[in-house]
Amino acid sequence: MLELPEVLTLSKQINHVLAGKTITQVFNATKPHKFTFYNSDPLQYGKLLVGKTILSSKGFGMFVDFNLSDNVTMNIGDGVIVRYYKPDDKIPANYQLLLTFADESFLVFTVAMYGFINVYLNDVIDNKYYKISRDSISPLSGDYTEEQFDKLFAEAKNTLTAKALLATEQRIPGVGNGVTQDILFNASIHPKQKVLKLSDAQKEILFRSLKDTLMDMVFEGGRDTQPDLYGNYGGYKTILSAKTWKNPCPCCGGMVVKEAYLGGSVYYCPQCQKIGE
Repeated sequence: MLELPEVLTLSKQINHVLAGKTITQVFNATKPHKFTFYNSDPLQYGKLLVGKTILSSKGFGMFVDFNLSDNVTMNIGDGVIVRYYKPDDKIPANYQLLLTFADESFLVFTVAMYGFINVYLNDVIDNKYYKISRDSISPLSGDYTEEQFDKLFAEAKNTLTAKALLATEQRIPGVGNGVTQDILFNASIHPKQKVLKLSDAQKEILFRSLKDTLMDMVFEGGRDTQPDLYGNYGGYKTILSAKTWKNPCPCCGGMVVKEAYLGGSVYYCPQCQKIGE
C-alpha cells in the first residue's frame, strides 16, 4: 500500500524520468478490478490525457500527483502500483490503466487490494482523503512539532490504541498500518497499548520514532515490501513486516507475534513491546 515513504519516492522518480513526456495513448483495464476507484468514467480518461505533457509530480500523505499541461491533474492513492517500462519492454497482460508516451515508453497502473486512479480538470479535486493529505502538515516537516502530535492525544478517547492513533482515520496522512509496525517497535510500544495510558516520556519517544523511522524509510527509497517506479523494492529493511515476522526479535531474540487487529495484521515482540497499566 502507498504510504508516505513510497509516495515521496515515487514522486521523486516521476520528476526524474517522466517530466517532459507527452501522453500519446490511453488503454483502459484489461482486467476490471471492482475495488479500483475512479473519480469519473475511466473510458473518458483518453480524452482528458492524450496530448498532455507531464510537467511535475508531488507526493503527500497517501497520494501521488501527476501535474499535466492544460491544468490537468492525475493522482493515485492507496493500493495502486505504478510501473515505468522502456520502449522494448513487454506489456503486462493485466492492468487497470496504461499510458504510452511519444518515445514509446509506457506507464502501467495496477491495483492490489484497492486503490484510486483519478483524473481532474482545473485542480478541482473532490476527494475527502486527498484533501486531508494535501492540507495536513507532513510528519517529516519541521512544522510538525510535538505540539501538533499532542493534539492527537487531546482528541483521543479512552479506548484508542497506539495502532489506531497512527494508522486509522488518516490522523497522520501517509502513515498507515505498514510503517506503523516499525514506528511502534522503535518506540517499544505495543500496538494495543491505550494511548492515554502513555507517560509524557513515552509520548516523546513515540514522536521521535515517528519522525526518525519515516526519515530512514524515505532516505532508503521506501520499504523493502513495496516496489518503486521501476519495480524495485525499497532499500529500507523492515524490522516487522510480512517478510520478517517469522524471524526472532532483533533486540531480545524472542518470538514475534502476528495478530489480526483493526482491519490488518500487527506484528510485535511481547517482551520488547509490553502493554503498560
